[in-house]
Amino acid sequence: MSTEQRQALYFNLIDKLIACPNGQEPEILEQEPELIDAGLVNTMVQVATIFVHEGNNDGAQFLIHVARELSKQLGLYPNISNQE
Repeated sequence: MSTEQRQALYFNLIDKLIACPNGQEPEILEQEPELIDAGLVNTMVQVATIFVHEGNNDGAQFLIHVARELSKQLGLYPNISNQE
């Protein structure tokens, strides 16, 4: 799979997450576990940045929240409270 194809799948998954009813995000993500990786997290942050520039702060906050949760699950997000 090319980088462009994977990016398109990330965007598709992000669209599904944005469109799904509140609380169903885990079910959407469970349908495509092969896409849950650092690339998805990075793409979510990129889309959130675009949303901020477009004035869609709610959409941006939602994506940042999901990206942060995925980062924690993937071990990409430092858990500072455990380091004290």
